[in-house]
Amino acid sequence: MNKNELVAKMSELSGLTKVDSVKALDAFIKAVMDTVKSKEQVLLVGFGTFYSLERKASEGFNPRTRAKIKIAASNRPKFRAGKQFIDTVN
Repeated sequence: MNKNELVAKMSELSGLTKVDSVKALDAFIKAVMDTVKSKEQVLLVGFGTFYSLERKASEGFNPRTRAKIKIAASNRPKFRAGKQFIDTVN
């Protein structure tokens, strides 16, 4: 399912227009990204949790030349599915 299909499904289920559904989806995505960026969690009971995981700096190597390289520390967005979501999928 791509974004357009998701918007159509949201519009059908909620009774909102497609334009309003796009605005709602975009606002949701922006709110989640801004919250996770500030290292806070977005907890949607039954659905799941969006959070950020800090990765420490490490040392790797170039597989072609075997030269060592430094990998900078970074933050990675993560999602952990909630029980209701997992049960629905199963």
